[in-house]
Amino acid sequence: MTDPLDLSALESAVRGDLDAKYEARELALKNCRQIIRSSANAIRALHRNETAQADRLLADVRTLIAEAEPPLADHQDIYHAGFFYDAVKEYAEAEITAALLAGRALPLPDDLGLHSIPYLKGLGEAVGEQRRRLLDQLRTGQLAAAEATFADMELIHDLLTSLDYPDGMTHGLRRTTDVARALIERSRADLTSTIVQERLRSQLEQQ
Repeated sequence: MTDPLDLSALESAVRGDLDAKYEARELALKNCRQIIRSSANAIRALHRNETAQADRLLADVRTLIAEAEPPLADHQDIYHAGFFYDAVKEYAEAEITAALLAGRALPLPDDLGLHSIPYLKGLGEAVGEQRRRLLDQLRTGQLAAAEATFADMELIHDLLTSLDYPDGMTHGLRRTTDVARALIERSRADLTSTIVQERLRSQLEQQ
């Protein structure tokens, strides 16, 4: 009688690989949820000028990313999966927003330890945070500052538009760019309307 097929070695090999992949995935998922939450809270703190709180939250995010990344080194399919890129994109947005609000040079992807794609998507989404800043500036009569903010928004959009690579390669960057363009056009209308109103007010006061 032929001996039954022995699959124990195969099972041990594939189970070990899949167990490691599963553990890496679960840790990444757990950390990603907190990365997204803390990055969003950091952005809110930045808009309230609570920079110390934002710095603490971003430090926590860096720790979470550093914890999740090493187990993913041997599982690049998970590393490049949507959920991890979405999380680090939120972190990129927070770091970029911090730099923009402080008037600092933007950190480069390597400075943040990020790949270019999630960084660029975070850059595109930071345009929305700049729109919020612009509206705050318009409400408080800071027209020159609002114009400078708008100029920064346009420069970011110009860069994103120039990166004309296949969408399958950039994982939806084109859509992020389109959303940024729509926000910029709305901001242009708001800024123009406020400037016109201010000019009319000044003319009336001079009469």
